[in-house]
Amino acid sequence: MIWAYSIARANRELMVCTRGVHGYNTPLSWSNSILCQKTLFRSLVRNKMQTSHAELDWQNGQPYSQQFGDIYFSTESGLAESQHVFLQHNHLAERWKSLDSGCFTIAETGFGTGLNFLCAWDLWTKTAPQNARLHVVSVEKHPLDHHDIRLALALWPSLAHLSQQLLSCYQHLSNGMHRLSFDGDRITLTLLIGDACSMLSQLHAGIDAWFLDGFAPAKNPDMWQPALFRQMARLSRDQSTFSTFTSAGAVRRGLQDAGFIVEKVAGFGSKREMLCGRYAAGKTPRPARAQKAIVIGGGIAGCSSSHALASRGWAVTLIERHQSVAAEASGNPVGVLYPRLAMQETVMSRLALSGFLYTMRLLQRLNLPPDDFANCGLLQLAFNAREAKRCLAVSALGLPAETVRWVDRAEADMLSGIHLSKDALYFPQAGWVKPQAFCQGLARHPNIHARLATQAIRIEKIQGLWQVRDGENLVDEAPVIIIATANETLRFEQAAHLPLQAVRGQISTAPASGFSRQLKTVVCTDGYVSPAIGGYHCLGATFSPDDTSLDIRQEDHLANMAMLKRISPELQQSLDGESLQGRAALRCATPDYLPLAGALLDASLLASHPPRHYSTQPALPWLEGLYINTGHGSKGMTQAPICAEILASAICGEPLPVDTKLLSALDPNRFLLRKLGLKHLVKGLASEA
Repeated sequence: MIWAYSIARANRELMVCTRGVHGYNTPLSWSNSILCQKTLFRSLVRNKMQTSHAELDWQNGQPYSQQFGDIYFSTESGLAESQHVFLQHNHLAERWKSLDSGCFTIAETGFGTGLNFLCAWDLWTKTAPQNARLHVVSVEKHPLDHHDIRLALALWPSLAHLSQQLLSCYQHLSNGMHRLSFDGDRITLTLLIGDACSMLSQLHAGIDAWFLDGFAPAKNPDMWQPALFRQMARLSRDQSTFSTFTSAGAVRRGLQDAGFIVEKVAGFGSKREMLCGRYAAGKTPRPARAQKAIVIGGGIAGCSSSHALASRGWAVTLIERHQSVAAEASGNPVGVLYPRLAMQETVMSRLALSGFLYTMRLLQRLNLPPDDFANCGLLQLAFNAREAKRCLAVSALGLPAETVRWVDRAEADMLSGIHLSKDALYFPQAGWVKPQAFCQGLARHPNIHARLATQAIRIEKIQGLWQVRDGENLVDEAPVIIIATANETLRFEQAAHLPLQAVRGQISTAPASGFSRQLKTVVCTDGYVSPAIGGYHCLGATFSPDDTSLDIRQEDHLANMAMLKRISPELQQSLDGESLQGRAALRCATPDYLPLAGALLDASLLASHPPRHYSTQPALPWLEGLYINTGHGSKGMTQAPICAEILASAICGEPLPVDTKLLSALDPNRFLLRKLGLKHLVKGLASEA
């Protein structure tokens, strides 16, 4: 059935591809058509085979898995089963009552209906101290769709106040890692969509308790493998506990072989026995730091970094040299929110999607007013043959339709409200935000103290604390400091070696016309135009590397208007080109166009005393407590917040929101290590987070 569906869809997409591209005088050759068809077919079949939603039967009002031929929870009482197996036998009530603060982390194999998560959340609110946080990491290969999970959770009316919050965020679940936050950031859920062993192997975390759920070993043997138990051992903290409904001998022996102490106890209901136990040789939690940090830079990177730590209870001093936040590159009147995805999975594409989804969820929590943020939808036009090929390939990647889907020119016209005459990718939840409002919303957290109109001239570490000075005067000190100052980062001695490049960009704003007010979505080609916001459209932006002038140029206005003509000649003609206003700002980019996010090494000490080239795990000279979040180019609105979440998670010893490969690709030391011939160490740095 999957193969037949894939072939049919590939053929339909090919017809759209050929028709759409011919429609604007960029015909596909026969060889290109065949290549397009093959690309689509491989992509469709690969993704359909790798991941799919759960296929359910509803028997007597309860969900039953068609894939595994098994029930999701006990027919006697799923709620009581979850409490008995997972909460009671991990001793959570007793452990949580004795917590002082910090974060407790649960890992679960098999998110299923979300019942275990909701039970843990409910118990946490009743037993844990207010200043503690719960983080649940849950793996699911076949997530329920929104309709089915809503029906399943309706079976537990006592949890309705929590399930409604989960349902409001339960969307856009493509393969990979998804971070959801609840209850004022007191509860975090990191959903790993994919195979359990594979996803856990990419996870960086310290786990305090394990919920080994999922379908019975006889029904789901691919999950209950030695590789799973080895990953549990790798991730477990000292005295980490586990519990599972099964008592299968293979599971018991696998856990014991991985180093777990295993006990058989009474099961739930008619189930005679189950397993529980602990891991006594796990990683020791890092010593607690004083929960105070300094963030330098009041743009989107600095404000999101401040907010990520403040949400964890940290006291944060945000230092900004201007009179307000978002005064430089983050100060444009409008920022567009969307991911630019590649034809196949790449690190850059995965960052784009993960960052976009994280930013949209963050904006949902900030609850900005409609004048400051709108997820009005966004169209990426297939405006030439190359873009048509990319757009079709992206539409075939198997991403949820609520995230992105292909639309033909007729639907694109209908969605946008104007005539575009081009097929497109449609991102229903994308849109625009006013960057200054975004930054202000992030910086408004009560744990953030903003020091505006304050210049950070230099930083130095004195007696274990990082000090920021505005010359000879001490501005503040803290054990942790995050530099988020874009191109100004190079002014600090500790970061002067980083390969950052200034890129000038100019946007144009045009008064809306009667015709242009019909535009309902953001529309992109090699630039973008926004709907009318406050009576003006924003369009742009130009791209000028190594140009640091901030003057407003007529030739850049003309370039932006030429881009607009590629979107819609009628739209361009309806706007008054003589009334354009503009703003120029300097973006900060890196040679590989990926940002820098992570802890910094001491570059001078590493260069003078490099480790031996064959060393696999050498002692490296870390600048303990010094982190960086910069180099986002034109993608700051969708990249900086997830990079901030990476930093805050690493600083607090919590599960990281991205996988190993992506974490390594963002490492701020990657260029330095490659220059010194230590390229093989870049991957190892992920473990230092």
